[in-house]
Amino acid sequence: MQRQDRQSLEASHRPEAIRRRLRQPTRGRNLPDAILGGIDGCVTTFAVVSGAFGAGFSATVALVLGLANLLADGFSMAISNYEAIKAQREHVDGVRDDEHRHIEVVPEGEREEIRQIFRRKGFEGETLERVVDTICADREVWVETMLHEEHGLQTEGLSPLRSALVTFTAFLVIGAVPLLPYALPGLSITRQFLASLGLAALMFFLIGMGKSLIYHQPVFASGLRTLMMGGAAAGLAFLTGHLAQALFGIGV
Repeated sequence: MQRQDRQSLEASHRPEAIRRRLRQPTRGRNLPDAILGGIDGCVTTFAVVSGAFGAGFSATVALVLGLANLLADGFSMAISNYEAIKAQREHVDGVRDDEHRHIEVVPEGEREEIRQIFRRKGFEGETLERVVDTICADREVWVETMLHEEHGLQTEGLSPLRSALVTFTAFLVIGAVPLLPYALPGLSITRQFLASLGLAALMFFLIGMGKSLIYHQPVFASGLRTLMMGGAAAGLAFLTGHLAQALFGIGV
């Protein structure tokens, strides 16, 4: 097994394999959007279900409230993510324009910034000067290097629309799962809630597992951690609904 791993690593680090891999889009670029939308969607709808069950509402009320929150919160979250990514991209564009202007006005100062950045990485003497000359020979490379190294900005993959769509889709798909038992006739309210509880727990666990496969984390631990966080939010909603019913007489 160890020999196979070494052979696969060597094959993936041949020049043609490296060129092919670097041309491809960054893996998992929109995964955070999907994870955020999926977890928040599942928490939102199951929190509504838990609160409704704790308050003694009927299955119809729980389903209506769940669907309303699913659509409204999903859209709100997608818009918020869209605006956040758009603001980030506008910030990057603004800093890029500033760097172009700085190169026009104080080119030697900008060259010195490149020099000091790469000196901190261990380059010295003629090697350092060749690096500086090579980078500064291409204006776009120069500017992009400053964005990454001086400002620590991500310049690739900033698509507000794509991020919003991924977030909204994950929110709707995952968030609808805890509502499915409430759309099935013939089940008691208790069985509907327990079925919704099981499905929500499964979704939380699967999201955590899927995240671990991309980011190379322990599968079971990641799934369990996500399950515990989602369960805590659902438990808080159930407790709130139960207290509201006891204190204010809210319920059926």
